[in-house]
Amino acid sequence: MKKLVSHITVAMVLLATGFFCGCDKKSQQHPVTVTVLTYSEYIAPEMITDFQMKTGYKLQIEEYEAQEEMINKLQSAKDKHYDVVIASDVVIQQMIHLGLIAPLDLDMVPNKVNIADQFKNPVYDPGNNFTLPYLWGTTGILYRDTALDVNSISYNMLFNPKQVKGKFCLLDESRSMLSMALQAKGLNANSVKIEDINKAVEWIREIKRDPNFAGFKGSVSAKDKVISKENWAAIVFNGEAMDAIAEDPTLQYAIPAEGSFMWVDAMTLSSHAQNSDGAHAFMNYILDAQNGAKLATTINFATPNSAALKLIDDKFKQNRVINPTREEIDRMVFLRDPGAATKLFDDAWSIVKAH
Repeated sequence: MKKLVSHITVAMVLLATGFFCGCDKKSQQHPVTVTVLTYSEYIAPEMITDFQMKTGYKLQIEEYEAQEEMINKLQSAKDKHYDVVIASDVVIQQMIHLGLIAPLDLDMVPNKVNIADQFKNPVYDPGNNFTLPYLWGTTGILYRDTALDVNSISYNMLFNPKQVKGKFCLLDESRSMLSMALQAKGLNANSVKIEDINKAVEWIREIKRDPNFAGFKGSVSAKDKVISKENWAAIVFNGEAMDAIAEDPTLQYAIPAEGSFMWVDAMTLSSHAQNSDGAHAFMNYILDAQNGAKLATTINFATPNSAALKLIDDKFKQNRVINPTREEIDRMVFLRDPGAATKLFDDAWSIVKAH
């Protein structure tokens, strides 16, 4: 009886979905693919089939771990074309200047009305001409020690032999890691002064000389190393930290005393998109209230979707790992596009990785 009811329910959903989204039989049988390039483990798996059922487009997910890898993929792509690229706010202007993304047709995304006011007209994309927000979050330290209070953690604890109890890894993203190093030195995370960047380079090089240093990792890989107890601490994004804590409640996540940063990951249209209509359909799907709530609560990142926020329970909204406290927010900044100083950061990162 349970199976029969289940089959009937599925059939009714399919009929209703076909009616409301206007998907014809041809599009259901021969869907056009929408290819999305995004961070790994960054969409609820069930949303992939749900998107196809509701729009008629097949969704193909391609993954990357770091911003530099994403830009390299876009620049080196030959026959490989992406339609939607999900990228962090700090690299948006660089992507525009490199011609990697194209302007959006906002008329094709009616669900843009669900975006919370603070995520409209962002400094990295005035007028939302190139981007629509996907999720937002923070970057901090995941560590294994319930005796260390999260409000007393600092980057420089990595040098304190009384606190370090095992191996640790740094984030494998140039701008993120160099900006953290600037903060660790008491400097502005958005500084573009060559003398400040040199100090950040030296701070990271000093860490690399520590016998506990276990390399640079993407956020997902770093999280896995801490869960497995191979590493004691790692710099990760808060969504990965939440996944880890859900699996092992003895883990902690801290926004360091010296500060950190908040970020917005945005949906963009690839300048070489083969399916622009499908790309806009994907963005509209993500900005639906129910889909936005599903995405946030499954991936464990905060949503920029005000309509979705109304559907999310208070337990999720009050979780400080996902939604930082006022005190933590006051310690954080948004990273700005370094403009012409991008080369300084690129050169600095080459030095960090080479020595």
